Amino acid sequence: MPSRIRVGAALASAAVLMLVVRVDTLSAQSLRGSRASINRMYRHAVSEKLHFYETARGVRNAADKGVLVRLAPNEDFTVHGVSFPFVREPTRTFVRRLASQYRDACDEQLVVTSATRPESRQPANSTSRSVHPTGMAVDLRKPTKGTCLRWLRQTLLELEDAGLLEATEEHGPPHFHVAVYLTPYRRYVAARTRSERSVQLASSSDHYRVRVGDTLWDIARAHDTTVERIQEANHLGGSVITPGQDLVIPGDAPTVVSAGSPAQPR
Repeated sequence: MPSRIRVGAALASAAVLMLVVRVDTLSAQSLRGSRASINRMYRHAVSEKLHFYETARGVRNAADKGVLVRLAPNEDFTVHGVSFPFVREPTRTFVRRLASQYRDACDEQLVVTSATRPESRQPANSTSRSVHPTGMAVDLRKPTKGTCLRWLRQTLLELEDAGLLEATEEHGPPHFHVAVYLTPYRRYVAARTRSERSVQLASSSDHYRVRVGDTLWDIARAHDTTVERIQEANHLGGSVITPGQDLVIPGDAPTVVSAGSPAQPR
């Protein structure tokens, strides 16, 4: 009997432990924010060697040098009450991509309410470890439509779960604070853009079987394209082709997918 009691206690303890882990996982994905979340953002800024701008002049000088880029509104998003509409380049890319998808999903513009904020302009209730002075973070107005709010929450959670950003849902005033992890997000966009371009090339292509005596230049001229496009479509590092080889021939010039206007979600 004692051994059975010990086994039962062990199983109960394991169940409690699993429950605690599960609760911790859910809370980490809740957008509620925490001291740990603040520390993760701060550590990322330090690891990227980002400068924490102390004054408005420092922010403007960084923008003049191209270290920070202007967050200019477009048809997908607007800025409201933003004193310093400058951010790091990957953060601008994030806003453009997210805003494009948000407008498709909700038929309204995304609203950015804060970007780079120098330390001298931080609100009284901000943490000393805020990453707003680095230009990696933005604040997004919380949507009033329930469907749009759910879409934005889910999208930010997915990107956070992928290790691309840290997002917190704030309530005074209602907004989402989003800190973009610059290098991971830059790599993510580059990989997704290459994938989107490959899909577009494949969808607008034909095929040609190489014959004896063919050259890439002859094939390109016959199909009203360029050697470079054939090389790109077939991942060729040079001009060597062999009889019997099947080549993808690009059709009409594909639309180049920019980082700010993705063809696929996020």
